[in-house]
Amino acid sequence: MDELSERNELTLYEITVRLIMKHNLSISRQAIAKHLSSLEDAGLVISKRKGKYRVIIFNNEPLKDLLKGWLE
Repeated sequence: MDELSERNELTLYEITVRLIMKHNLSISRQAIAKHLSSLEDAGLVISKRKGKYRVIIFNNEPLKDLLKGWLE
């Protein structure tokens, strides 16, 4: 989610490369796709087709609502 919050939208390939190169993780693209699917089910990311690619977008609205509930 940190990587998605830094950039507006990323492809699965871009997320995989950033996690491997920047954070020195050894994780497969399939494992990342599975995690992203769970995040999408929770409403924290949105995926949409852009040309021949599917881009992943961070959705912070559920977190804002959660934070608002905690502060009130």
